Amino acid sequence: MDEKEKMLNGELYNPKDEVLSKERRKAQKLCKEFNKVDPYDKEAQNKILKKLFDTDKESSIMPNFFCDYGYNIKFGENFYVNHNCIILDVNAVNIGNNVLLGPNVQIYTANHPLDVESRNAGREYGKPVNIGDNVWIGGGSVIYPGVNIGNDSVIAAGSVVIKDVASNVLVGGNPAKIIKEI
Repeated sequence: MDEKEKMLNGELYNPKDEVLSKERRKAQKLCKEFNKVDPYDKEAQNKILKKLFDTDKESSIMPNFFCDYGYNIKFGENFYVNHNCIILDVNAVNIGNNVLLGPNVQIYTANHPLDVESRNAGREYGKPVNIGDNVWIGGGSVIYPGVNIGNDSVIAAGSVVIKDVASNVLVGGNPAKIIKEI
């Protein structure tokens, strides 16, 4: 199994692999190009984002936006991302329809081993993140690797989500906990 296959399977892999390094550079260049485009030039933005995400779907993403690969990010209709979003997509990030991300939202699939030898050897792994339909993630929130967020839920601004979130709830805090059912 090559390093990319290991990465996509959630196994320890070497991120310095030549193929992965090349793919990250491509995504970095596309992000840089996107972030320089006039935010009101939706046609130019969507042209770049379609290359980055390898999709025909349109989205509304405000600069600055950063991701590792782009092709691991899949989203539904009416996807809105406010300024300064970071998505570390070494594994799948599946986003439903009508999802809103506030400013400075960070979504991580990347993780590092607890074992010091593996970590010092530069190995890492990823766990997928799944976000359901009609979800609003408030500004400054951080979504950890392996988290699933249910449909119709709201993540309060500044939350750190380390565990799955059920459908139809408002969660908030660090770590995020259910505040109330919606």
